[in-house]
Amino acid sequence: MLAFTSFLSGLLFGIGLIVSGMANPAKVLGFLDLFGRWDPSLALVMAGAVAVGTVAFFIAARRKRSLLGAPMQLPTSRRIDRRLLGGALVFGAGWGLAGFCPGPGLVALGMGEAKAAAFVAAMLAGMMVFEWLERRRAARAPVQA
Repeated sequence: MLAFTSFLSGLLFGIGLIVSGMANPAKVLGFLDLFGRWDPSLALVMAGAVAVGTVAFFIAARRKRSLLGAPMQLPTSRRIDRRLLGGALVFGAGWGLAGFCPGPGLVALGMGEAKAAAFVAAMLAGMMVFEWLERRRAARAPVQA
């Protein structure tokens, strides 16, 4: 049941990305071009997503288990550090250069967009570099007793 629900959720999310224009890099880049031909239409999409997410996190924070019985695993850290800011910077740069973020990039790849294939390959390469750096960081960390 969990796999089926996950599939339906992903399908609904992907359809929403297509309908909203988030899977169209030209539309996204138009939204990000604040000093050029700015297209503010995605601001409504983002405002809607933030509103739904706020309500969902408010409800989830008060539950121990999901509706399907899985344990709730919400982030506990509220710390803003160099790693968070660096990740946000890399994410924003990639979004601004390509017009894709991970979800819409995968949807566009499924739609056969050639630019999405390059984006997803770069995204996977970035994930591998991150994992490699994390392993190196962990290996250098002192052992705690």
